[in-house]
Amino acid sequence: MNVRPPLRRAGLAAGVAVVMMASAGPATAAPAETGNVQKAMEELAGVPGVVGVVGGAYVDGRPVGLGSAGSRLLEGRGGRIPANARFRIWSQTKQMVATVVLQLVEEGRLGVDDKLGDLLPAVVEQDLVTRADEITVRQMLRHTSGIPDWYSGKPNPDGSEGDPSFDVFDFTTHYRPLDLVRWSRGRPRTGEPGEKWSYSNTNHTLLGLIIERSTGHDLATELRTRLFDPLGMTKSYLMVKPPDGVKGPHGHGYHPDAGGGLRDVDRFNASLAGAGAGGVVSTTHDVSAFNRAFTQGKLLPPELQRVLTDRLPNDPQPSSESRGSCGDDFYITGGSAPGSIAMTFYSADGRRQLAMSFTLSVKPSAVELDVSKAVETVFCPSPSAATPHPSARVRG
Repeated sequence: MNVRPPLRRAGLAAGVAVVMMASAGPATAAPAETGNVQKAMEELAGVPGVVGVVGGAYVDGRPVGLGSAGSRLLEGRGGRIPANARFRIWSQTKQMVATVVLQLVEEGRLGVDDKLGDLLPAVVEQDLVTRADEITVRQMLRHTSGIPDWYSGKPNPDGSEGDPSFDVFDFTTHYRPLDLVRWSRGRPRTGEPGEKWSYSNTNHTLLGLIIERSTGHDLATELRTRLFDPLGMTKSYLMVKPPDGVKGPHGHGYHPDAGGGLRDVDRFNASLAGAGAGGVVSTTHDVSAFNRAFTQGKLLPPELQRVLTDRLPNDPQPSSESRGSCGDDFYITGGSAPGSIAMTFYSADGRRQLAMSFTLSVKPSAVELDVSKAVETVFCPSPSAATPHPSARVRG
């Protein structure tokens, strides 16, 4: 459940861990003028397959625009989604989990080169992960462990995750994290430990378990006490097991069943999200607060932050780069799963964020979003801002 964070371009595609962000170049001062967020959301709500959309723009932690368009439910029912509504952030959760892991490294509770088998003996005892005695925390954080993905039985040709291998409409079965890891056991490894990048939700499912074993607390507690409470993310929480869902009025997403009919997947199984596929529920304000603090180096010391931000030698980032028409560099993090897409754009200096959530009536792979135009509408509102905008195709 992940999107690819392009370097200095506002496209979106699945396949690269959101914690693997490109290193930022020189920052540009925030523009004095901010455009119309509501207008940007209304334009995006008109994209085929979008049921509803919410968005919020922030500069230096201050809200400079909120908007929503479309409807809470299918076919215009349910009224408009509140602009401050909660939504699932999907694989943006991974960067939060990774941050907690590295905070534990800073505290000396574990090391980035500690072995998976030592940190989680159960995966060896139950034969859940091959080569567990060789795989390191660093490799799991950087998706170079070679551990196959539990989420998709067959990846896309570009290496990104494919369609879910489980029953999307099973809203009630409680799966333990080790159950999910077990699903990956019969699938072929994607490489030698440390050899190459290959996206796998299993990495972060395991990292969540490492957090719990190292601290003696559940992952939800560690996220709350280390990130949500200190950063004022008062509406954020981790869904743990069914029937956990999104609290308060919010948008519902839909997914086609085997017969092509649309089914409401608002109750997507919380135990299938967690640390791996992304179980955090948040708001535009809260997810922007996390991105701002992370980008500005307020959560980790530089040498540990580089574990997440340094480019890999074979990093599958697109080679082309582009700037917004007002000359500013923006990066993107996000995720998708049945029923919705969530993404956050942020400036290289961490001063500006535009967070958005889309609920869908099609598979995420079937919708194209010109999100770069929304960024320019909000942060580059000059009438001369008329450069072409790459579309965003989300897969998986």
